[in-house]
Amino acid sequence: MRSALLPILRCPDCGERLDSAAMEEGILSGGELRCLAGHTWSVRGGVPRFTGEEYAESFGFQWNRFSRTQLDSASGSSESRDAFVEKTGFPLASLEGKRVLEVGCGMGRFLEVVADAGAQAIGVDISAAVDAAQANLGNRPNVSIVQGDVFRLPFAPESFDLIYSIGVLHHTPDTREAFLRLPILLKAGGRIAIWVYGSLLRRYVVSDVLRPITSRLPKRLLLNLCRIAIPLGAWQKKSGIGPVWNLLMPVSQHPHPDWRWLDTFDWYSPRYQHKHSYKEVEGWFQSAGLEDVRRLSFPVSVSGRRPAEGERLP
Repeated sequence: MRSALLPILRCPDCGERLDSAAMEEGILSGGELRCLAGHTWSVRGGVPRFTGEEYAESFGFQWNRFSRTQLDSASGSSESRDAFVEKTGFPLASLEGKRVLEVGCGMGRFLEVVADAGAQAIGVDISAAVDAAQANLGNRPNVSIVQGDVFRLPFAPESFDLIYSIGVLHHTPDTREAFLRLPILLKAGGRIAIWVYGSLLRRYVVSDVLRPITSRLPKRLLLNLCRIAIPLGAWQKKSGIGPVWNLLMPVSQHPHPDWRWLDTFDWYSPRYQHKHSYKEVEGWFQSAGLEDVRRLSFPVSVSGRRPAEGERLP
C-alpha cells in the first residue's frame, strides 16, 4: 500500500481518517492502520484489509486459481480492454490523470486496462481475489488494491473522478443497495457506470435450479465438475442445436478452453446471482440523483453523472 492512498481512506466503522506508524519510504507492506477513534485494520501483503470474504469466498478461490487467464497482458488479446469500453462507455483517452475506483476488481482484469490508460487506479474487492490482483498489479505506482465490503467502503466522500463495476454488484445480497453506496464517493461532475446481469438471463432456468446445490459444493469439487465446459462448450458452439443444449445445460462457449472452464465455474459457484432490467437499473441511477443517465449497448450496462458543483445528491 502506497502513502498516496491514505488521504482518501476512512475507517468503515466510524468514518475517521486512518494513519500508520509503519509506513516506510511511502509504502506499507504490513502492520496496521489506525483511526482517531482507535479502530485498527490490518495490512497484509501490501493490501489494507477492512473485511473478511463474507459471502464471496468462491470468488477468492476462483481468481487465485485463474489469476492471469483474463489479463490482456497475459493472453495477448484486447478482450478485457474492449469489454471495459463497451460496458462502461469510458473512452480510454479520457482516463489519464483521473482517480478511478473499480468496485469488485477480482484479480485485476479491468484495473490493468485503467492503469495502462494512465489513471490512478484503485481496486476494491471483498474476496481474497485481492491477493491475485496485488500479485498482478501491486508493483505499479498508479495501482492500489483494497479488501473491503461494498456496503461499508473505506473511502472518503467525493474521492473519485470515475467509478465502475463490471459484473459484480448482482453477486451481492442486494444489487440496488450495493449500487446506492457508490454515488456519494464521486466528485461533483464525476461519472459512474455499472454492468449487471440482464433479466433475459432468467431463461436459464435449469442453472437457477441447480445453483442452490452447486454453490454449496466444495469449491475444488465444483471446479473439477465445471471442467466439462471445455469439451461441452466447444461442441455446443459447433452444434446446430447448440442454443437449445445451452438452455438445458448452460456452460461457457468462449473460444479459449480455460475461459470456458472459468466462466462456467463463475456461473454456478456464487451464492447470489440477481438479474435486472434496463428500466430497473435506470431507476436506481435516478433515485441516487444522477443525471445524464445513459443506456449502454451491452445489456444491462448503464452510466450516469453526479450533478455538478453546487447541486446536491438526495
